[in-house]
Amino acid sequence: MPVFGDYSKYYDLLYQDKDYEGEARYVDTLIKKYLPAAHSMLEFGCGTGRYTREFARLGYSVHGVDFSENMLAEAKKKSGNIEGLRFSCGDMRSIRLREEFDVVVALFHVLSYQTTDQDVLDALKTVREHVAPGGIAVLDFWYGPAVLTQQPQVRVKEVSDGNLNVTRIAQPILYPNENIVRIDYDAFIESKTDMRINKISESHYMRYFFIPELSLIWKSVPLEMLSIEAWMTDDKPGTNSWAVVAVLR
Repeated sequence: MPVFGDYSKYYDLLYQDKDYEGEARYVDTLIKKYLPAAHSMLEFGCGTGRYTREFARLGYSVHGVDFSENMLAEAKKKSGNIEGLRFSCGDMRSIRLREEFDVVVALFHVLSYQTTDQDVLDALKTVREHVAPGGIAVLDFWYGPAVLTQQPQVRVKEVSDGNLNVTRIAQPILYPNENIVRIDYDAFIESKTDMRINKISESHYMRYFFIPELSLIWKSVPLEMLSIEAWMTDDKPGTNSWAVVAVLR
């Protein structure tokens, strides 16, 4: 089953506790710090459009891109007639929109879904291709020192709404020589009306990064690193910083 296939129907329910509004405001502060006049934004890995809508509410004109038609269908349905939003289906490694933007963002670890060196290079070349002169990119990713220190753990999440109970089991497998974590997701969807249970299974491969390797990659693209910090803080990345964000020009 493809990543974010049927899983997309329950994605927002599973992440209903995620503070998209607060996280978008945090990214907005980073953007304002380095490019106060930024208005146009390209978002890779927009998914169901949760960040996209928040950025639009903050005044950005946003073009969301995702490779999953199912996720984009949810994004378009839930975005309604919000002004300044556009969506395209495409792969971050290869899409070319023939347009430049003040800001390019890839959030919720989209960069970590690029698992090979070539994937990472191609994705970053796409970022550079779409950043206007003087523009910036904001990318977050899994940070290697924290992943190896904390170690991925089995996690169980239970959520519900008026119609469904959803239980998701995430079982990780660490591949330390490849800088990869494979996460096997099993989601059990129980209908409250007839008590029937549907099971969805997907495997997601996530790459974790180290600053020295990223510095080499960015220089080869080339992109200049303006800052790097632990997600939602201004702290230096460390062994407690599973998620790290970089601002590039």
